[in-house]
Amino acid sequence: MSATLADLIAAMDAAYPPALAESWDSVGLVCGDPAEAVSRVLLAVDATDAVVDEAIAWGAEALVVHHPLLLRGVDTVGAHTAKGAQIHRLIRAGCALFTAHTNADSADPGVSDALADVLGLIDTKPLEPAPVESLDKWVVMVPEANTSTVQAAMFDAGAGLIGDYRECSWRVSGTGQFRPLPGANPAIGAVGEVESVVEDRVEMVADRRRRSAVLAALREAHPYEEPAFDVFELADIPGRTGLGRVGRLERPESLREFTARVRAGLPATSWGVRAAGDPDAQVQVVAVCGGAGDSLLDSVARLSVDAYVTADLRHHPADEHLRRGGPALIDVAHWASEFPWCTQAAGVIECALDDVEVRISTIRTDPWTLGGC
Repeated sequence: MSATLADLIAAMDAAYPPALAESWDSVGLVCGDPAEAVSRVLLAVDATDAVVDEAIAWGAEALVVHHPLLLRGVDTVGAHTAKGAQIHRLIRAGCALFTAHTNADSADPGVSDALADVLGLIDTKPLEPAPVESLDKWVVMVPEANTSTVQAAMFDAGAGLIGDYRECSWRVSGTGQFRPLPGANPAIGAVGEVESVVEDRVEMVADRRRRSAVLAALREAHPYEEPAFDVFELADIPGRTGLGRVGRLERPESLREFTARVRAGLPATSWGVRAAGDPDAQVQVVAVCGGAGDSLLDSVARLSVDAYVTADLRHHPADEHLRRGGPALIDVAHWASEFPWCTQAAGVIECALDDVEVRISTIRTDPWTLGGC
């Protein structure tokens, strides 16, 4: 059975979860029918006219790119507009367009891992790690005869999931006490009288986004009209996803040598590779960020790294960073810093879809055409 566009989307979303994308971003399927068969996929950083030409000429049924074609809101994709014309050409040729952008930046592995790999970095970790997940800890007091019912309801609402385990909880028995006041309708005891009940203290975690559902399930299943419970927001634990990567070279080398390593590892561009710092300074611990990375300069400055490799560095932020004693900077072309991701993404598709032919476009979509004098 041949692969479909839906299969391709599933493979890409598994590797680069859309939930990792920044709120302002636009990722996923731009055009195409998920039910259509896919046998050829072209990968590129940008969906430029030349790349679209290549995809259509090769007979690709899908073009997968890193940069969104339609990042900002649009009110027309008419063929009289530059981007609309590309969409029309792709649709007429039966070629879908799919984007993995900031979700690929933060994935594990993602864009910066691909950059770190071509530079020879090992033992990498996120530069700005994202939390594994935002969790609540629920603590509920339940009469022991009703514990299983309340647990099951909370589990069904999404609580009790820890990694590859479900229905995870902890409980201990104790004594609860209460006095129902006039107007109460106690399930146990009588109005005006102090009541002591053997209760279980039940604890479990739940995704914070499930809070309303878990609360509703708890109230529905609990025998008391006023159940006693606590909800604690757990501290965010850094995970393997997040922007940028920090790693190390197997052996230290001078900034001059490391800059040459960067130049050799990335495709040539008119922008070139430039470094700021003492050429003879030793470099071993390195931070990288594929794409424009000057927003992470403050984070890099707080780390014990010797150099930071990224793209699109501007004069004033770079100058101020160095004046504050930040690590050496190596600035590369935006396109070049993200091009290694194409090989990574190709591997994702090839592993997931055996009968799909994958090609990486060699067209340089970097917009700069002439280097400095």
